[in-house]
Amino acid sequence: MRRTQRLNQILSTVVAHGSMEVPELAEQFAVSHATIRRDLELLEQQRLVSRTRGGATIHAAFNDLPLSYKTTQDLAEKRRIAHEARKHLAGARVIGMTGGTTVTEFARLLLDHEGLTVVTNALNVAVHLLDNPRLRVFAAGGDIRSSSQEAVGHSAEAFLSEYNLDVAFVGVDGVDAVAGCTNYDPAGARVNAVMRGRARRTIVLADATKIGRVALAQVCAMPDADMLITDGRADGDQVDRIRARGCEVALV
Repeated sequence: MRRTQRLNQILSTVVAHGSMEVPELAEQFAVSHATIRRDLELLEQQRLVSRTRGGATIHAAFNDLPLSYKTTQDLAEKRRIAHEARKHLAGARVIGMTGGTTVTEFARLLLDHEGLTVVTNALNVAVHLLDNPRLRVFAAGGDIRSSSQEAVGHSAEAFLSEYNLDVAFVGVDGVDAVAGCTNYDPAGARVNAVMRGRARRTIVLADATKIGRVALAQVCAMPDADMLITDGRADGDQVDRIRARGCEVALV
């Protein structure tokens, strides 16, 4: 395993558990304690974790995994989800897209599409879609989150509230039958909630690592999402409970 990949997975593990000890990480990644300590030192320099006497915890300033860390994680699954999402464009003329790596993979599939208007608060998505001159792209402004390149705050919310969407494709940090769809960042959750509220149909794109996870702020209750597209690794019990809440689930 390359160091970059190991750093990504170490960070994800610390985020998932809140804290981890050096021996646990060394065993999980089959490397020495010294290697783990060096990795944690690098992550601490990036203000992603805080070192403790025997391991690391999430840094106090941490809100979300940076986009550079999330991009390569579960990439094959995210691409399958994106391909499934494209099947649900039929009849749509105006769509909304949040940020997130899975939604970004979906955006890549629109470069051969035409006759579609896209409304987004994700700057990287908007810039990427400009490579296709047959698309019309509207991008929200506001306070830009460095971790996701999304515009958040009052300006972004006001911008999105002016548009009527056929379908909103929403990326989230957690999907739980009871807690619903959630994000680590409350400001990001509010923007996503506004977009969802402007759409006739909402499709949540989330790989299996998000299923059963509950982040800080709710985007929407589970019945308010029309469909969840995830991959086949998702916990079966959670999938059943999500379906029971009235949300269609597509496994890819």
